[in-house]
Amino acid sequence: MAITLFSTLKGSLLEDFFPKGWDLEKIDRCCSNPPEAVTERQPWWNPEFRPVPCGTLEEFDTFMGHEIARTIRRTREEGKKLVLILPVGPMGMYKWAVYFLKEWGVPCDHVYGFNMDEWSDADGNTVPPDTPGSFQQAMEEAFYGPLGELTVPPDQRNFATRDNLPKYPEKIFSLVEDGAELVVVFGIGRVFHIAFWEPHFAEEFSSEDEWRAQTHRLAAKLHPLTIEQNAITSFKSRFTLVPAFANTIGPGIFLKANWIIGGCDGVLGRGMMWQGVSLWVTLRYGPDIWVPSSFMPTLPGRLFFVEELAGPLVAECH
Repeated sequence: MAITLFSTLKGSLLEDFFPKGWDLEKIDRCCSNPPEAVTERQPWWNPEFRPVPCGTLEEFDTFMGHEIARTIRRTREEGKKLVLILPVGPMGMYKWAVYFLKEWGVPCDHVYGFNMDEWSDADGNTVPPDTPGSFQQAMEEAFYGPLGELTVPPDQRNFATRDNLPKYPEKIFSLVEDGAELVVVFGIGRVFHIAFWEPHFAEEFSSEDEWRAQTHRLAAKLHPLTIEQNAITSFKSRFTLVPAFANTIGPGIFLKANWIIGGCDGVLGRGMMWQGVSLWVTLRYGPDIWVPSSFMPTLPGRLFFVEELAGPLVAECH
């Protein structure tokens, strides 16, 4: 018998650690495919959904940035307002989005930006914008600021504060009813979250429809793997700085997108990565409320990913 998690889980500290609704064997099967099979279409994928492999991180940043900029330019040319749901992670695409928009001379005064999440305390109070690690500060420095005179007007920039997040549904869907296009830019979490909509929230709902109706959550309780992911990716491993709560949008917003622009860039170097399982499970698990990212391929759009994440996902010693 192979000695793996499956044979050693019972009686371990991990026995009750993973979300209850996860099928660990199914997750493992998703990751057992050969790398070249990663883009093979699945029956539940939207006809207009396409995963886009990128040979390098630099290529990933450029391609995804171009897709964001192209969407902004296209909606402006079509005379539409654009509701843009924005993540802080991945981030490298923003410099290229800025580059293309400035190169093309495209003003962004038709864009309404909504940051999808922000760190909070247990009451939903967010960290001050000038706090290192603040998503608002990161967005101002990476996107809004560098755009200069072409930028999104300040009163059209929305951040997931305790006061403003509950206003997101009315603001967003009023714009959509007025003809705006809704585009969701996103990364995929270690536990398959979109924004900070965590898998364990599924236990609270009696049906998929009820789960899908949730537009946002203040002070969302984050899974320990989410804390560890962010310790690695944003806090240089110092997990004591990572808040245990966050404000976030929910599926009632991110699953209403007219177009999605996703990204997986979680390659760490020397063969190490954190996002390979996240990519494969998103593409192969099939829609399930315990795996929020599994719904994203049901929407039209593109998911850019660094090819190395496709594996093969096998053990190595470092």
